[in-house]
Amino acid sequence: MGRDSAWWKEAVVYQIYPRSFYNSDADGIGDLRGIREKVDYLDELGVDVVWLNPVYDSPLVDGGYDVREYRSIHPDYGTMEDWEALRDELHERGIRLIMDMVTNHTSDEHEWFRKSRRGVDPYREYYWWVDGDPDSPPNNWESFFGGPAWSYDERREAWYLHLFDQKQPDLNWRNPAVREDIFEMLRWWLEKDCDGFRFDVINLISKPSALPDGDPDLTPRGREYFIDGPRVHEYVREMYDRVLSEYDIMTVGETSHITVEEARRFYEDGLDMVFTFQHLHIDRGDTGPWDFDDWDLDELRDATAAWQRGVSEQSWNSLFLGNHDQPRMVSRFGDEGRYRVESAKMLATYLFTLRGTPFVYQGDELGMTNPTFERLDEYRDEETIQQVMLALRSGGVSTFDQIREAVDFWSRDNARTPIPWSDERNAGFTDGEPWIKVCENYPEVNVERERDDEDSVLQYYRRLIDLRHSTPVMVYGRYAQLLDDHPEIYAYLRTPTDGSRSLLVVLNFFDGEPTFRLPNDVSYDRWEKLIGNYESASRDSIREFDLRPYEALVYVLE
Repeated sequence: MGRDSAWWKEAVVYQIYPRSFYNSDADGIGDLRGIREKVDYLDELGVDVVWLNPVYDSPLVDGGYDVREYRSIHPDYGTMEDWEALRDELHERGIRLIMDMVTNHTSDEHEWFRKSRRGVDPYREYYWWVDGDPDSPPNNWESFFGGPAWSYDERREAWYLHLFDQKQPDLNWRNPAVREDIFEMLRWWLEKDCDGFRFDVINLISKPSALPDGDPDLTPRGREYFIDGPRVHEYVREMYDRVLSEYDIMTVGETSHITVEEARRFYEDGLDMVFTFQHLHIDRGDTGPWDFDDWDLDELRDATAAWQRGVSEQSWNSLFLGNHDQPRMVSRFGDEGRYRVESAKMLATYLFTLRGTPFVYQGDELGMTNPTFERLDEYRDEETIQQVMLALRSGGVSTFDQIREAVDFWSRDNARTPIPWSDERNAGFTDGEPWIKVCENYPEVNVERERDDEDSVLQYYRRLIDLRHSTPVMVYGRYAQLLDDHPEIYAYLRTPTDGSRSLLVVLNFFDGEPTFRLPNDVSYDRWEKLIGNYESASRDSIREFDLRPYEALVYVLE
């Protein structure tokens, strides 16, 4: 199958954070058997692909992104036999399974690093080691988690690089043996009928050998050298040529801080899609990790249009507003109070009517919101805790309460609270004590309740997924923006490539009641409402009408 009609273009992906999906054994931690018990739920929802966050053996310093052994399953999640049974259950229902693959770094407990720090060949240069004074790091680079990106190892008497936690040393992709071992491991998973990979921070795998100091005004320092480093495209292309090209799979790379032009290069290297975050930077402030700012629709519209017009013409877009690292999209871009249901449906309409592959993060289909964390000891995310402690130690803040509101908004734990399956104790997630708090609104926001409500967010997602499967213009249609500067309404056309019907998408991103006016140059003979998040309003024309708060409307034009 060629890329023009690849199966992953027509797919809807559902991301599972296993620790918080469903617990089968009352230990308070979601597991693979728990996911198996809920496969029918995924089938009913209509998704085509499950993206599974890391379940590899790991010390779990960073939620499994610190891999200790790539070919083993962490006991919290089960066994390799449990993974194989889950794969088979999904495949029987026509649902593919892609794995989250971490290749920029490992755990410091990985066998490669243990041997590397002892200087054992051939592992001696598997990581970035620099000899030097234990009081003078090799350069001024910073970790994404805050603080220096270098730690001194007393055993080897050298510095090692870690762009994340100090227990996550960066692999040295310059070493052909490293690449060989990584490629062999990828092939091992593909031979187990894994259907592809989401590559974690793939555009960080190359660093310049000179290791120059970074611009002190950039955050994190050094990013101009380790984001899209000098040989990154060479490495990704080699990975494609030697492994990925031999399988009918889906690949998506997490690539922060890149432009449309840079994204095209990753597509040329062989990746099917990339995750880019331009649209998720519109509410970030300039003064630190906990700074946030108001966002306006122009910024979101401009970012969306840039990728719709740029990448999708040459390659393909990934469509998402949330994941395991981001605040809940309703809390961030919608209204978690009075208009929670309406805004959740509107945001879903936005994602499903753009050109690209939609990614649904677990709980988005319920309209889940951020929880409220009252104390620092309620957080579980290592990045959150490290950044708070760094701020306290540096004297930037004197007490946690000074930044609690901002931390509460940004923490990655917002997306990691358990899926609410019912209004029973612990939201039906576990019979034990949950590893992290349950979001407090679970009596109103849960699967059991929304399954029985035809007007629920869950039922709306099902209808959107069905429409995407049956409406080719939603997948392949061109993007034509309308109302370029309206402060409240985002509207666009999806125009056909095959002579079929066009779609008109009208979204009110706020709680006002603005008037939509269809530009005169948009012509049609007939129109029909395809989907909307309110009961149909009686109208004789779609040339001009008032929108209700967070209203979403999709019309078929002929």
